[in-house]
Amino acid sequence: MRAANRPNPSLWWKLSWQLNLVIIAVIAAVIIGLCIWATTIMSPNIAMEETIGSVIAGAAARDGQGHLELRETLELKALKEQNGQLWYVAATTDGAFVSYGAIPPAYAELARLVHLFDDADIRGSAMTNEIATVETAEAAVGEVRILFGGVADKGWPVLALLSRAYPIYISLLALALPAIFLAVPRIVGRALARVSDVARKASQIEPRRPGTRLPVDGIPKEVTPLVIAFNDALERLESEFRKRQRFLIDAAHELRTPIAIMQTRIDGMSEGQERRRLLQDVARLAETAEQLLDFERNDQATDLDETIDLVEIARTVVADLAPLAIAAGYQISFQSDVESVKRKGNCSALQRAVSNLVRNAIDHGGNAGMITISVSADGLIDVADEGPGIPAEHQELVFEPFYRVTPKSTGAGLGLSLVKQVVANHGGRVSMKSSSAGTQVAMQL
Repeated sequence: MRAANRPNPSLWWKLSWQLNLVIIAVIAAVIIGLCIWATTIMSPNIAMEETIGSVIAGAAARDGQGHLELRETLELKALKEQNGQLWYVAATTDGAFVSYGAIPPAYAELARLVHLFDDADIRGSAMTNEIATVETAEAAVGEVRILFGGVADKGWPVLALLSRAYPIYISLLALALPAIFLAVPRIVGRALARVSDVARKASQIEPRRPGTRLPVDGIPKEVTPLVIAFNDALERLESEFRKRQRFLIDAAHELRTPIAIMQTRIDGMSEGQERRRLLQDVARLAETAEQLLDFERNDQATDLDETIDLVEIARTVVADLAPLAIAAGYQISFQSDVESVKRKGNCSALQRAVSNLVRNAIDHGGNAGMITISVSADGLIDVADEGPGIPAEHQELVFEPFYRVTPKSTGAGLGLSLVKQVVANHGGRVSMKSSSAGTQVAMQL
């Protein structure tokens, strides 16, 4: 049960964040890959350049005679201890220099020229395999230029490059990430827009409007089989629905003949209570067959383009059923705010619907009081009686086919269901208000 109540995941959200992660991962991989590639062409000493430069710059000072010296700071001492092969030449721009370690002979002559270099990567000499680097650092004594080597195997060149290149990739990410997080959801949303359109059209499919199918054009090919399968299922359902309709219509037609025969034979019987009961039963059977036929005929009615007058329809129904209502013990009245209310629809279907409302009031109004049929300018047809009312728990169910409030009711339970069906076909709605003072059913078109 817990799994069943869990909301379905959003495909748009899932694709968006996954694509965002993939693009970010690709950007990060490119940045790291470029740094790795750079280590193959740049000096292996790059991992130690910043460390050596800052340590020597911090140790550089002038002695009492103004000569350059490097104080034995804790940082410098630790640097020497950790790098046994380290050698360097530190020089100021005025040509003064100090050195440390075993300078390779190939670079010994460069010691007095270090002050001329701002930055250099020195390697490839036939005389030595040693790689040397010139790094510039700012110190208290001014600019210090440092030639060093013996540390090619120390540190992490990739991390050093990342730390130096951060202004580039941070700027890149600052521009790319907002674009990614804005563009990717929009792109995914547009790709799924057609799927959303199909879902919306699927929710609008009505069982009484056959032939509606979901469009396949523009649908992603991964979703197309699902749409085709759904359309095939609709075709099978409609085929079975048509068979059911044909059967019910044929059955209702076939019932007319035996009902007519029964009617004729009963009419030939001698007058009496038994004859009256049989006539009532046959009338009920005939009415049920007619209502069933009306129900199925209306289910197939698709011509809703006829211009009709709701006032005229209601007035005609009242005129036709007034004798029946008066004979049953009612008073009946017709009211209209306007002379005419024009609508598009099916005249015979709407006339049957209004007739069913009035007949329902006659059958269940308690055989006393007033039945009022009214039409308003906004297309509302209202039928009200002063009967005992319908219990609240039954008010929604009475619009279902074959539902009866009391099992012994003489009706077939199709009248209000037919009303709801007709109004729904015309794009309207039916409402009911009922209490002990009476029942009011309204058709809003």
